[in-house]
Parts: sequence; C-alpha cells; structure tokens
Amino acid sequence: MIILKGIPASGGIATGPAYVFRHAELGIKRETISDPAAEISRLDSARDIARQQLQTLREKTELEASADEAAIFDAHAMFLDDPSLLELVADAVNNRKLNVEAAWSDGIENFAQQMEMMGDEYLSARAADIRDVGKRVIRILSGQGDTDLSELSAPSIILAQDLTPSDTARLDKNFVLGFATAEGGPTSHTAILAKALGLPAVVGCGPALLEICGGTEMLIHGGKGELIASPDEETKKRYVQLTGEASRMAELELKSAGDHAVTKDGRQVEIVANVGSPSDAVSALKFGAEGIGLLRTEFLYLERTTAPTEEEQLAAYKAVLDVMEKRPVVVRTLDVGGDKQLDYLDLGKEANPFLGWRAIRMCLDKPDFFKIQLRALLRASPGHDLRIMFPMIATLEEVRRSKALLAEARQEVIAAGFPVAENIQVGIMVEIPAAAQMADLFAKEVDFFSIGTNDLTQYTMAAERTSEKMAYLADPCHPAVVRQIKRVIEEGHKAGIWIGVCGEMAGDPEAAPILLGLGLDEFSMAAPSIPHLKAILREWSYANAKKLAEAVINLENGAAVREHVRNFRL
Repeated sequence: MIILKGIPASGGIATGPAYVFRHAELGIKRETISDPAAEISRLDSARDIARQQLQTLREKTELEASADEAAIFDAHAMFLDDPSLLELVADAVNNRKLNVEAAWSDGIENFAQQMEMMGDEYLSARAADIRDVGKRVIRILSGQGDTDLSELSAPSIILAQDLTPSDTARLDKNFVLGFATAEGGPTSHTAILAKALGLPAVVGCGPALLEICGGTEMLIHGGKGELIASPDEETKKRYVQLTGEASRMAELELKSAGDHAVTKDGRQVEIVANVGSPSDAVSALKFGAEGIGLLRTEFLYLERTTAPTEEEQLAAYKAVLDVMEKRPVVVRTLDVGGDKQLDYLDLGKEANPFLGWRAIRMCLDKPDFFKIQLRALLRASPGHDLRIMFPMIATLEEVRRSKALLAEARQEVIAAGFPVAENIQVGIMVEIPAAAQMADLFAKEVDFFSIGTNDLTQYTMAAERTSEKMAYLADPCHPAVVRQIKRVIEEGHKAGIWIGVCGEMAGDPEAAPILLGLGLDEFSMAAPSIPHLKAILREWSYANAKKLAEAVINLENGAAVREHVRNFRL
C-alpha cells in the first residue's frame, strides 16, 4: 500500500482504477518559408477554430459547473487576440521567414516565461493557461486531434503530471471518479474547475505519483489531500464506509440547506454565496444561499472591445437583484488589473501587476468611467437590499474618494429622474494588511467589512496561494492571518458594523469554526459549499467555537491550527 499526500483541491471520496494520462508530445518543425502572408492566414484560421473550441468548452463548463468557472475560457480566448503576442509572431514570420508553428510556439513560450520570471506564483499559474492555449493552436495547425481522454472506457481516477483547464473541462463525469496531479496548486484554474464539477481532486502530489501503474486500485480523499495506491482490505473497507456516509450526509445536508445556520447555543450567522453572473445567483438559491456576499462584476467587462454601457450594466444588476428579491446582495465594484486585462483600457505593463494600478486604484483615476458603474448600481437599487463594496482598499483617502464619487453618482441619477433606494450600505474588502491594521479607523467610514482572505493571506505571508511549494505558508488558518481577522472583527463590532468573509476560508470546514468563534457575522462562499458548511456550524456551540479561536491564535503555524481544530472535542 502506497500513501501519497498532496494539497486538497476539491473535496469528496472515490475509489477506482488508476488511469495514467500523459500529454502527447507536440513535434514542432522549424522551417524557412517563402510565403509569409500564407502563414499568417493559416494562423488566423487556426485561431478562429480555437476560438470556436473554447466557446464549446465554455458552454459545457457553464452547463456542468457555473458561469464563473466558464469565464476561465473567456480569458483563454483573450490570449488568442493579444496584440503583443500577434505582433511578436508576425515579426518572426515576416522578417525571419519562420514557419508559423515555430513562430507561434516561440511567442507563447516567451510570454509564459515572462510571467514565470516575475517571481509571482499566481502569474506562474497563468503561464500554464497561456501554454494550454498555445498548444491548442499548434494542434490545429499541425492537424493533430485534441487530447480528450477518449481512451477511457471505465470509471477511473486520473493521474497526471498536471491537467490543463481544457483537460479538466473535457472530463466525462461518467468515466472520471476524481483526479490527482503531481504538480499544481489549490487555486489553479484546474483545481477551481474540479471543485465546481464536484470531482474529488488532490494536486501537488509530487513525482512519485507518476510511478503508479495504470489499472492500480486507487482511493482518493480530496478533503484530506490523500491518495492511496493498492490499499489493503482494512483500508478499502474504511473508505467504502466513508464513501457511503459522505453520500448519505450530502443528501441530508442538501435537504436542510434552506434552514438557517444556528449553533447549538442559539447563535445564528448568515450564509451567503460568491457569484459571478445572474445564472450563478439562481444556482446559489438552490444550495440554500441567504443572499449574495460577493457579486463579481468583471463578467460585464471581459471579452469585449468596448466598455459596457450604463444600460447594459443596469440590466445585469437588476437580473441578479430580481432573483434575490429582498435578500442582501453585496456587489464588488470593478476589480480588474493583475491577471484581468481589458483591451479597451490601457492598464499598462507592470513588473508586479497584482501590487500595481488595479481595482479601486484604477477606478479612482478614471472617475467618469467608474461613475458609469456606480450609476447603474444605484438605478438598480429600488426595492432591493443592495450593498456596494470597494475592493483593494489600502488607505482612508481611497474610501473617502470612493464614497464621494458614489454621492456624485447618486445626485446625477436623481437629477435624471430615476429613483434610488434610501439606505444602501457601503463597505470595503479588507484584503490588504494595511486595512486590517487600521480597521478601527476604517470602521468609522463604512457600514461593513468583507474580509478577502485569499489576498489577505498571500499579502500577509508573502506567499502565492497557487504554489504547492508555498502551501505551508499560503494558509488562511496561519495564526498571523487569524490574528488580523480577529482584529478586524473586534474593531468592526466596536464601531457597530457587521463583518463578513468572502474568501475561500469561509467555506473551509476546518476554518469556519474559528471564524465562528471570532464572532464573524457573515460567511460567503462558493454555492455548492453551503449545505455542508451550514451542517458543520450547527454542530458547534458558539461557546466552544470561542474557546477554539482563543487557543489557535497562540499556535505556531497553519498546520498546527488545523490539527487543533480536528482534535477539538465538541
């Protein structure tokens, strides 16, 4: 029996034979050509076909997962039209007379390496996306078929060096029980897709994974990050029991998902969803969401050549608000930059765009552009519980300027003869340590805080959350992060405002009891996580959760914190 430990990427338990998946090597010939125009024409045709394939993948992913996950392929499609990449390829074809397969391959690799050399692991993960798109075009140019795991004829557990988002989206759930990869991080696009598709997944298992032979009996526990090859009889019996219990529990949890999350001693907390489109809002209600804790508005701005108009945005916001009726809806204003570039906005090139001119920083520098969104939100507000949240806040000046622009937008909407809801709460995302440290001052300026634990963790620990090598640091349960969350909640409550968490930590079964004990008011998460998370919180008393939270802030690291949670006696 071989036991491998990796990084939990998607919860669930499965048993079945191993299928070892290896990408076919792309043989790229380097040739001198005589007709550059014909080569560029071939590339244009291949890009058109690739765009169609990505659209098919997008539609499949939206059907099986959600629009938010499907948007991964919008980003892939944008790579196909990147002007810098196309200029690089055209130069190699026209001036160096290089065949287009080689020119495209060189250009893609150049871009991918630039991202990897920036020293930012999140960008390194995006480099994998770029190579995925690049290989798609190469396969089309060379007449090679897509890698679709079509050889699978029986339900199996996929083992691979890594899986691209395209590989993951094409997985046939009739034949895939789960997957494990030697490389990859827990918030890579592949891991995100696995969670959305409901497939158990473990990533970052290391090279020993690929020494396992195809057909070997496997057990996978996505929640524990555990993979077992050739299990003994006792282990198999234990996993069969675990699988049956998990299935029965999931059915019960879904049945009670519409009930409130109330602790054994009567404390009720709000459980809401992170969504990225109107269709996600519909899905969230099915999983028992009591509202929306994070509506990402980027879906309106991506994959287009011009900015969305006020009327377009108004229609989209009203669609979400109408689905939610009187339930609270927290809308995050535009958060682009970093990995989310817009062709129609010159965001410029930066050495480290995730720490650069992005989100609220960009919006405040473009007030007329920003107010289009603010006006649309205000016009959508009547009859609903709309709450507006500003992202990437680092200074009090940013909050005050944002509120001033919102006030201007309100006057413009009223002057135009449109009604506006009287009481619209305004809050900020606390995702930069500066905001957490000054929470007492920020709390006097806003109606709520929503803690973005993904970014708060990586900025606090200087550790990119997509890296398997940094997993021991990029853990929101690390006491350095938990202490900041504690401070934010305490200072917010002193000022009489409510506090939520909209990062992955809110839906983490081991982290949620800590947040409960710290006094968190609202938990916002991926909708499929809601039934299980509600069930977990109902098992705790607030008194015990407080004891837990008091204990873990004095531990040394995230692993010790999680171990303490697992061993805590209710």
